[in-house]
Amino acid sequence: MSDQAEKLRRLRLIEGTAPSDSLPPFGPRPSARSIAVVSGKGGVGKSALVANLALALARRGKKVLLVDGDLSLANVDLLFGLVPKFNLGDVVFGQRTIEEILLTTPDGVRLLPAASGVEELADLDEFRRERLVRELSRLEADLDLLLIDTGSGIGSQTLHWARAADRTLVVTTPEPTAFADAYAMIKVLAGRKLRELPALLVNMVNSARDGRETARRIRVVSERFLGFRPELLGWVPFDDAFPRAVRQQEPLLRMFPHSPSALAISKIAEHLVFEPVPRDPIAVEPEGYFLKVANG
Repeated sequence: MSDQAEKLRRLRLIEGTAPSDSLPPFGPRPSARSIAVVSGKGGVGKSALVANLALALARRGKKVLLVDGDLSLANVDLLFGLVPKFNLGDVVFGQRTIEEILLTTPDGVRLLPAASGVEELADLDEFRRERLVRELSRLEADLDLLLIDTGSGIGSQTLHWARAADRTLVVTTPEPTAFADAYAMIKVLAGRKLRELPALLVNMVNSARDGRETARRIRVVSERFLGFRPELLGWVPFDDAFPRAVRQQEPLLRMFPHSPSALAISKIAEHLVFEPVPRDPIAVEPEGYFLKVANG
């Protein structure tokens, strides 16, 4: 990993300039819908939830691309039991094309793995970010849904991903620290001119009442201080199957498809498949998701 970091240092631009022909062209304008999944803090099960949502959506016939948006602390590939040979760091360094690092799971989910332990990827310079999003844009033409598992917390990288997405889902749990941080995330996102107001997913609940009450508390505070009530997209119960699947590095829906948590995730995926296009989005542009990231 230190070798990759050193390569990135050597590749950084002097005074922010580079030959124009060193950047790949943007891909064709796509029609894929993009969903960024965020959380105010770590430990809420966000990445495992996103991985299983991607699988559930693929099983419903959708062409799904899952992007590990935490560029310097990758973990989504582990949840599928995959060991990638290359990752997005190699694309940033100009050593591999996006097609060369793309993985496909047995369930049909396409996955772009990020690097792990490469500190420089947490704060890309403008040129490297441009290179990355241009490469990514070439995959969008053959997609229905794009899921981005962002890093936890309110980092600039996470906000870039979220602001460009058509839909932003905020994952929380019933723990007071988690839903306090979820509200903080919603407050920041609300000031970023999102295309659609953020929605809530409550994970690790003990009961339906627990999920509804957690969402109610966040929604009441949001309405009072931000002027809107975030939509509650659903909740996922805590059961032993979820952590067992994570430890086995297998998706929950593959290992325990009839567990309460798997059934809840499938229900959320069903909602995402059939939900209508927003009636009055804050902003609509014809370009693809990754071009929006580049322009963000």
